[in-house]
Amino acid sequence: MAHEQLETYVVETPEQAMALLNPLRAEILSRLVEPASAAEVARGINEIPQRVNYHLKALEKVGLVRRVGSRQVRNLVEVLYLAIARTYVLSEGLNWANDTVQQMKDQGALSHLIHTAERIKRDALFLLERSDQEKEIPSATLDTSIRLASAEERSAFVEEYVQLVNQLVKKYQTAAQGQETYQVILAVYPKEGGDQS
Repeated sequence: MAHEQLETYVVETPEQAMALLNPLRAEILSRLVEPASAAEVARGINEIPQRVNYHLKALEKVGLVRRVGSRQVRNLVEVLYLAIARTYVLSEGLNWANDTVQQMKDQGALSHLIHTAERIKRDALFLLERSDQEKEIPSATLDTSIRLASAEERSAFVEEYVQLVNQLVKKYQTAAQGQETYQVILAVYPKEGGDQS
């Protein structure tokens, strides 16, 4: 069953912005590009379902996720949730001073980066354990750096970067059942010790 989902959503309210800046809530949203239950999300991020359910209710309350159905699992009815969009952008029109908005963006991105790094480490350790029992665990990494001349150029680079990755994902995404799902995580951040001038 198809469900409508925006490619990008502009966050206009402080309540939505604060929800997005919570690393766990941002992680939950990233897991809801397809309909999923609290239990499924909890398994994916190694959390307890009750905690995920609490944060899902908070995300639903501010309009960042919505209920898209339910299903029977043994004696329980699981509610399925879907994020309203694949990516989120903080509006410059939020009722905060520009430097506050920028600081929130920076802090939120850094918090998400730390949470993502922890997730990669956890996933990699799990796959290392699996590799003891299987011949091959397919994976790939890309590590590069780029010098950007200004904040405007940095913003343009990130925007194009996201667009290109989304195009690539759409090109190779398969609807076939039973195919292995691969996690794709990309990050952009200042290089330690790099020239900031």
